[in-house]
Amino acid sequence: MSGDRKAKRWCSTQMSVQKICYVWSISNFSFCTGGIWKKISSPVFSLEANNEVAWCLTVYPNGFDEESKGYLSVFLGLLSCPERPVWAKFKFWIINSQGAKYQRTRSMKIISFLQNHHWGFKKFILQDLLLSQQHLFLPEDQLTICCKVKIVRDFFSNPGRNITPAVMDPWHILTDNLRELWEKSLFTDCCLLVAGHEFRAHKAILAARSPVFRAMFEHEMEESLMNQIEIHDLDPQVFKEMMDFIYTGKAPHLHSHSMASCLLAAADEYGLEGLIVMCEDALCRNLSVENVSHTLILADIHSREELKAQVLDFISLHASEVSETSGWKSVVESHPHLMAEAFLSLASAQNVFLKPSLKCLK
Repeated sequence: MSGDRKAKRWCSTQMSVQKICYVWSISNFSFCTGGIWKKISSPVFSLEANNEVAWCLTVYPNGFDEESKGYLSVFLGLLSCPERPVWAKFKFWIINSQGAKYQRTRSMKIISFLQNHHWGFKKFILQDLLLSQQHLFLPEDQLTICCKVKIVRDFFSNPGRNITPAVMDPWHILTDNLRELWEKSLFTDCCLLVAGHEFRAHKAILAARSPVFRAMFEHEMEESLMNQIEIHDLDPQVFKEMMDFIYTGKAPHLHSHSMASCLLAAADEYGLEGLIVMCEDALCRNLSVENVSHTLILADIHSREELKAQVLDFISLHASEVSETSGWKSVVESHPHLMAEAFLSLASAQNVFLKPSLKCLK
């Protein structure tokens, strides 16, 4: 018995990410482009719960230097912080007269900000474009710039401690019990028919996990009354993976790009937000030159903006190789708006620039 009660060690690490979305409007902007104002700085902003870390935006209406002359340059600056660097990702965009986002430009990686250092884009947008389309970009002569900052806070580690089999993790007990109900078809009360395959399941669990299944069972549909549901648009293996997640919170075969792609579509159809996030993570980790075009189309169809952003970053880094694939030709022929987004992302990636501190400029 003593061998069965060996102590086990465990440890968990968590990362906290805080977000700021700052909207800055500059009035009478056309008067700022004549060379009178070399730069314009925003008011200081910070997280409501933490004013130790303070930021500001800086705009150069006529460009930051000779190379960027004729462009609007925009930077995010860290004004004050604790002694250590602040790690963050950021993105900029303009809100046009219709309330839509334009010229979304993001940092390609997490940046280490030091106090009084600024990161941004020298060639954010052409000044002539702003002035020639004032009705769109400068309603009532006002430029509105948005900046979203994602700040990576501390890593919190729970130190390892002894656990004996007598004190097991309740979450693992729960998932093991639900897995047994699912895999052994114990006490089931409905049948799901998928391409000729029968899956026995439990209405209560399906309804608790999926708003789509809940709606099916709440209404007196023929399927609900017969306790039998036919599903026509899913492959049985994909459906089984989705059911594994519903019962256990896990999807064991997401290492396959094909499975992750199909499962993302299924998760979106059945309102499984947690599974969508897992699929997005798997797709990002397995991006390749060959599959990135398909992933871009998938992200667009299912409106997954974070996934699309990661895909566009990958395309920017491997543009020449991606452009030679058959998948990219499909994007060009069938989804031209995605090709335009990819070109904008590529142009933005080439313009990212670290602005020296004021001391270095002297």
